[in-house]
Amino acid sequence: MAPALSSLDWTLIQSFLAVAEAGSMSAAAQQLGQSQPTVGRHVKALETALGVELFQRHSRGLRLTAMGAQVLPAAEDMRRAMTQIALAAEAEAGTLEGEVRIACSAYAAHYVLPPIIADIRAAEPAISIILHASDDTKNLTFREADIAVRMYRPTQLDLVARHIGELPIGVFAARSYLDRRGRPGSLAELMTHDLVGFDRTRLILEGMKAAGLSVSPSDFATRCDNQSAYWALLRAGCGIGFGQMNVGRSDPLIEEIKIDGVVLPALPVWLTAMETVRRLPRVDRVWQLLVDGLGAVVDRPGS
Repeated sequence: MAPALSSLDWTLIQSFLAVAEAGSMSAAAQQLGQSQPTVGRHVKALETALGVELFQRHSRGLRLTAMGAQVLPAAEDMRRAMTQIALAAEAEAGTLEGEVRIACSAYAAHYVLPPIIADIRAAEPAISIILHASDDTKNLTFREADIAVRMYRPTQLDLVARHIGELPIGVFAARSYLDRRGRPGSLAELMTHDLVGFDRTRLILEGMKAAGLSVSPSDFATRCDNQSAYWALLRAGCGIGFGQMNVGRSDPLIEEIKIDGVVLPALPVWLTAMETVRRLPRVDRVWQLLVDGLGAVVDRPGS
């Protein structure tokens, strides 16, 4: 007979959810900060307690059995309930200390947020900042991050979102490249240069199209989808590319190129968080400091 729900250890459910989402014991262990054997024992203990098999092996790891798929929604409900209990306790404590996890793109983590985070740490030394630098979307619902800095408008209904402003985009190249190849002054001259673009990501193609430039991936001499590596290619002199003006104008190796008639669409900057998390005093404080810090590098709405 299966045990009553109240007799199940929450740590077993946590490990089950991590494996279900990560697809392997090793990835789940890394996510939880535990050893792989520990996670394996948790899953085995839960299967024994329930009297069912929850996972089956396949060529790429583990996948849920039919029974595991039935258990998953209830386990997710338990996680939401545990999260609400933890948030209520934190809000009642009302202290400005602890950890705040911030998720952002790799590019923002390299070139935008470090000085802002340094200011946050100086203002609130009792709050530790954990920065998730990844182009993958972090799951705010499951507290993989407390606050996310996004370059697009969030669509989830359970999130609080604030539009901070717009990041203007410009045309840039390394001074070394321009000294070697010359400085274009027109669209026609620009198209005779080596261009640096993204590979599968269509952001640059769509931005150039909006500016009246008809290009295809084959028009780029060098392509890279990782935006931090992309900027490194520009700095090394691979050609002419595109980037945030606040970053390009502060880089001593980079020169901005003015092309008459070319105005590239700006990137919107949004802060997002779960509504319940946003109300925590330490998260609220970091949110406000992020608003101030990001507000200094963006064009604010209506300005």
